Amino acid sequence: MRAAFFDVDGTLTTDRVWRGLMEYFIAHRKRMLTHCFFAAVHYPLWGLARAGLLSQVAFRAQWAAHLPWYFRGFDDDQMKEMTDWVVVNYLRPLFREDTTQLLKDHLAQSDLVVLVSSGPTPLLARIGAEWGVEHVVGTVPAKKDGRFTGGVAGRVCIDETKASFARDYLSARGFKVDYAASYAYGDSTSDLGLLEMAGNPVAVYPDKGLKPIAAARGWRVFPG
Repeated sequence: MRAAFFDVDGTLTTDRVWRGLMEYFIAHRKRMLTHCFFAAVHYPLWGLARAGLLSQVAFRAQWAAHLPWYFRGFDDDQMKEMTDWVVVNYLRPLFREDTTQLLKDHLAQSDLVVLVSSGPTPLLARIGAEWGVEHVVGTVPAKKDGRFTGGVAGRVCIDETKASFARDYLSARGFKVDYAASYAYGDSTSDLGLLEMAGNPVAVYPDKGLKPIAAARGWRVFPG
């Protein structure tokens, strides 16, 4: 079986998915104290990362791990309301038409399409539903007694864990994937492991970190 792995932020979208999640709470005037606390914790860390005093990997991992703070206490219905709003009101205008067409082409060819992102899996599943993508690999928010706890179940799906999470997900479901024949699409160095996993890596709108790596390795750059 041939697979096609797609990063989301910057690859399928022109903006970050987490912005849409925050916009939901700002628009509905909910969890404003949570928003202020998140900013108070993470903006100083962003400054440290910019100054080289904290690794980008560590900064991104903590950011993704703490996003579930926003929907702590939500049940499934509340989660559905939030993810519907984020996709319909925020993300739809930001989907890249050219890259999503690549995704649709893979679906038309009966390839196994998988979204792989650091985002919360319920939101990724709602994004995937836009094109009929059933399989998503991301950061799993923890639940207890039917409600989200604000924590993460296991590790964050980011940087070097993207590839291992994707492999584990497919193996656990019995998919026998020909990785040498498969495709992977990503826009940044945080997608490097995912791109290296597939025999056909594609750098999509590559950032300044990924662009020289793609050129040195002879990877396809899209568009181009």
